[in-house]
Amino acid sequence: MKKITLVVVAAMMMMSAAIAQIHNPVKWSVASKKINSKEAVVFIKATIQDGWHIYGLDVPEGGPISTKFSFSTSSEYTLNGKVAAPAPQSKYEKDFKMNVPYYPKEVTFQQKVKLTKGQTTVKGVVEFMACDKSQCLPPDEYNFSIAIK
Repeated sequence: MKKITLVVVAAMMMMSAAIAQIHNPVKWSVASKKINSKEAVVFIKATIQDGWHIYGLDVPEGGPISTKFSFSTSSEYTLNGKVAAPAPQSKYEKDFKMNVPYYPKEVTFQQKVKLTKGQTTVKGVVEFMACDKSQCLPPDEYNFSIAIK
């Protein structure tokens, strides 16, 4: 009898582990383009699963967590302006009692950099929050690094 109980418990644990999938609805990629010997653009692209979205760069206070970029400081480059992004969509979210900017499907953010060396590596972190109709995942981070030659 103890063996049967043990087998049933083990089977239930395996089934619950299979059902409880880790959600990772946002895939990130990074690329760069050298404009000239002194400037480049870093492209940070989010590819978002159907039904999910991430929030814009400028979410009003009291809303969800904005998408935010932090770049490592370096003597090899300086940031030229702020992170640029296409205009987000906007919708009213009753949980926050406000219209919030968001990106479904995919979005490419751009950061211009001034180069002080011919070759460098730009490093940074993007903080974001992904949600669908029924849930929001805890805030997450993506560390990126791109060589500019």
